Amino acid sequence: MIPVRRFQHVIAGCVYDIEASRVREDRWRAQIARTPGVPTAMMPFYGRTPDEAATHLCEWLTRAHRLGPARS
Repeated sequence: MIPVRRFQHVIAGCVYDIEASRVREDRWRAQIARTPGVPTAMMPFYGRTPDEAATHLCEWLTRAHRLGPARS
């Protein structure tokens, strides 16, 4: 069984459920938790620990919220 750690963070008023799963002894992958029926297309973020991987993802989400909605 692959170890998974779950985190919940509020960023810019939005609640994000984050899952970090171990891919190697010293490598964890964090991504927004999948919700059935909801598509996800976000890249995963990596770190040496589950906390580090989740922190990288949270930092990116914080920057993305500061930039505002994508323009096409």
